[in-house]
Amino acid sequence: MKTLVIVTHPSIETSVINKRWTEELAKYPEKYTIHELHNAYPDGNIDVEKEQQLVEAHGHLVFQFPIYWFNCPPLLKKRLDEVLPYGWAYGSKGGDKFKNRKVALAVSAGIKKEDYREEGRYRYTLEQLLAPFETTFLYCNADYRSFFAFYGTESEPGENEPGAAMETSASKLEKNALAYLNFVGNL
Repeated sequence: MKTLVIVTHPSIETSVINKRWTEELAKYPEKYTIHELHNAYPDGNIDVEKEQQLVEAHGHLVFQFPIYWFNCPPLLKKRLDEVLPYGWAYGSKGGDKFKNRKVALAVSAGIKKEDYREEGRYRYTLEQLLAPFETTFLYCNADYRSFFAFYGTESEPGENEPGAAMETSASKLEKNALAYLNFVGNL
């Protein structure tokens, strides 16, 4: 079965990382269904039945999003709240739609990896910040497969020099996009 990649980015057209990841996955439509939440629901009103049918029609799930204020974008949180009710996603009365389903996260983090440490600037690791997602999927009896990340999309003023630094960033992005494809392909 195909993998459903739920992309939640409010401005995917201006994104660098999430847009590039989506472009790489789009090369393999026989393997991946890309579902962009902000394009599907520009008014924020989620069609719960449609979202549940999408999940049921796919084997694996990947939730792809940028880290917003050390969390996910609000539309993804709303989707999780509305689409994963008792009796469907979990529970003793038929709530088995996530049981043993492979689920992973793909996140773009603006902050450098070294800042995501207990001794770092923000005192928490990305693993710690994403723990509520892991807990949610484990609660639904899913097979949580961890996360894939791109760190450091933000930079301090004057940190990047023009020319060679831009080329290195493009090379880093291409390598990361291929690594992401490998991660999703090996769930």
